[in-house]
Amino acid sequence: MSRGAKIAVGGVAVGLVLWILTNFWIAALVMLGVPAAAYLLLDPAQRRRLRRVGRKELGR
Repeated sequence: MSRGAKIAVGGVAVGLVLWILTNFWIAALVMLGVPAAAYLLLDPAQRRRLRRVGRKELGR
C-alpha cells in the first residue's frame, strides 16, 4: 500500500471515530481544519515545493 493510501485510510478512520464520538460537523471541522492549519504553518518556500511536487505527481 502506498504512503498516500495509508494516510487516506487513517484519515477516514479518524473521521469515523470522531463522527461516532461527536457529531458530523465537529468531525468535518477537525478533518478539514487540521490539514488546512498545517498547510498555513508552512513557510512560503515549503508551500511552493509542496505545490511543485504535487503537480509532478499528477503528470506521471
